[in-house]
Amino acid sequence: MNLLEELNEAQQEAALTTTGPLLILAGAGSGKTKTLTHRIARLIAEENVYPSQILAVTFTNKAAKEMRERLASLVGQPNARNFMPWMGTFHSVCVRLLRMDGAAVNVPKNFVIYDEDDRQGLIKQIVKSHGLTDKDLKASAVSSAISNAKNALQDPEEYAASAQYPFFKNIAKIYTEYEVRRKKAHALDFDDLLIDAVRLLRDAPEVREKWRTHFKHILIDEYQDTNAAQYHIVKLLVNEDRNICVVGDDWQSIYSWRGADFTNILNFERDFPGAKVVKLEQNYRSTGSILDAANEVIAKNKQRTDKKLWTASGAGLPVQVHGTDSDMEEARYVAERISTHVTMQARRYNDFAVLYRTNAQSSTLERAFLQMRIPYQIVGGVRFYDRKVIKDVVAYLKLLYQPFDRMSFSRIANVPTRGVGATSLERFLTWQAEGDLDIITAMERMGGETVVSGKAKMALARLGGSLQRIRERIDTASPVEIIEEVLAVTGYSDFIKDGSPQAEDNEENLGSLISDAQSFVALPDFLEEVALMSSADSTVGDDVVTLMTLHAAKGLEFPVVFMVGLEEGVLPHSRVFDSDPSELEEERRLCYVGMTRAREELHMSYAYSRLQFGQWSYNPPSRFITDMGNQVAITNPEPQIMGYKEEVSFYSDDIGFEVGDRVRSSAFGDGEIIDIEGMAVTIAFLSGQTKRLNIEYAQLTKL
Repeated sequence: MNLLEELNEAQQEAALTTTGPLLILAGAGSGKTKTLTHRIARLIAEENVYPSQILAVTFTNKAAKEMRERLASLVGQPNARNFMPWMGTFHSVCVRLLRMDGAAVNVPKNFVIYDEDDRQGLIKQIVKSHGLTDKDLKASAVSSAISNAKNALQDPEEYAASAQYPFFKNIAKIYTEYEVRRKKAHALDFDDLLIDAVRLLRDAPEVREKWRTHFKHILIDEYQDTNAAQYHIVKLLVNEDRNICVVGDDWQSIYSWRGADFTNILNFERDFPGAKVVKLEQNYRSTGSILDAANEVIAKNKQRTDKKLWTASGAGLPVQVHGTDSDMEEARYVAERISTHVTMQARRYNDFAVLYRTNAQSSTLERAFLQMRIPYQIVGGVRFYDRKVIKDVVAYLKLLYQPFDRMSFSRIANVPTRGVGATSLERFLTWQAEGDLDIITAMERMGGETVVSGKAKMALARLGGSLQRIRERIDTASPVEIIEEVLAVTGYSDFIKDGSPQAEDNEENLGSLISDAQSFVALPDFLEEVALMSSADSTVGDDVVTLMTLHAAKGLEFPVVFMVGLEEGVLPHSRVFDSDPSELEEERRLCYVGMTRAREELHMSYAYSRLQFGQWSYNPPSRFITDMGNQVAITNPEPQIMGYKEEVSFYSDDIGFEVGDRVRSSAFGDGEIIDIEGMAVTIAFLSGQTKRLNIEYAQLTKL
């Protein structure tokens, strides 16, 4: 078959350029995988390069499998699995190199591979052997620090030399011993696979020369996402012929937080003088309106290559930007738009994706979708009320409300870590049951009992006393007050601030839980709502709306995309404002990635007010909306922020509602007020639910 006839002019140029260094700048949706596979197919079918002499590196096993199958079809090879022996991720390629030649740098041929659980398990053992506890050094934080050091090619000695504070000095000690124990076990963790491959190619000249001679052509996909170790592997493998082809898009580099260095692609021409550059700018995914708006956003970045995406498919619908009163109204707006399209049979649920900056933002969306019976799936994460930190805090609340709840107690007895082991827990529960005491009272009495001893005894007594004091206020305190006190007295707030990559997500998830609780007057009402949310039927089937973070969306595409939370402090994220300007540029690239996931329609929204950590925040619309200029259609209703509505002032005795009023709630839909007591209103909703809500936070609108 003619391997060029399906390619456009730029793609053909890339496929025909098979000698010397080549940089393919492949814009979003420009057919880079197709170009790469056709290029490899030409090397094999027309230039007689033996398959095993080609090294093709992808960033996921799924991408490698897809490329291998496409290649097999293009050159008529039925056995796709064995067709391209040297195709896979950096890690899989490194495993093969080390199995074959690792002995040259003292890597045993029969090494085992430690996954993240294995690594954290070993770290916990070492932390304990140093007389430290999980409170002093969280295994996840130490693991993250070790991983970052390894990806920067920093050994324990170098890390220790740069450690300036006690926290980092302790990590340096753990890192040193971790390496000793790991090597004794003949084990390599995922980072070692890369680092030891670098050592092998750098420190064993005969091995390096063997593989430099063997690989006639090297192709690297997603080059903008390579880290320091991966960059060195590429440099060490390229021979004097310099037949290196890298494919990528610096505009889509969004993973610096895990070590990716997008300057690797910007510096390719410096690293390989005389390199040819081919730009794939024709987009086969999105409409012209979407591309024009996305181009305007990314054009504001200073550190970037120069290209401009275009499409032959026409302008399509303009990008829609919509302002809403609150984050709850924003979620309802998204849900209503989706529901309307599906009801009219204009779309199916699986045509839609909703993208957000942080996992915590899914909470209001999930509530709105459940309210409107919209099936959904969360990709790359779990449902809000199924997340560990949420289930932990809810378990504390359930125990306070029902102190005979053994399941909830068993979940939190040693969370945060307080020295209550499995044996102590079993003895305590047996004694508690025999005495017919509720669990909180039983814990309180532990100080004078001999059922358990030592650290567990005192820990249970202290926890019981703390919870008993909260329990005494359970009928008068609001759910938010109870949650905040639980977080403080149990140390859970500090427990999740462990320096791990998940720490920020955990904090934001707790903030969303507090925001959810603000609307409720009493703990039983809130717990009932939590139970209904967490027990909602799991979605079955393929026809579902996809919810995911912007990071998780890279590489995917959908007919209709909603991007929510386009506000300063959300997207771009607040943490970038006082940091290096490069972090703001990565936020802009993240916005660009989200926009270019849309094929036919792109809807972007922001809220005038957003409930965060139980407090109303008022952030201006994102600068990225301004960046788009006149490329969008903006609908901005007058802001009706809580406390600003003339007809409802929450700073007077008149709350603006009466019994019998028909109202709409962003969270629960339409209903009728059947009782008012101070700032608490009881509403009978059309869904059949009756809720007692705090008027200040319930976001009610008269009908």
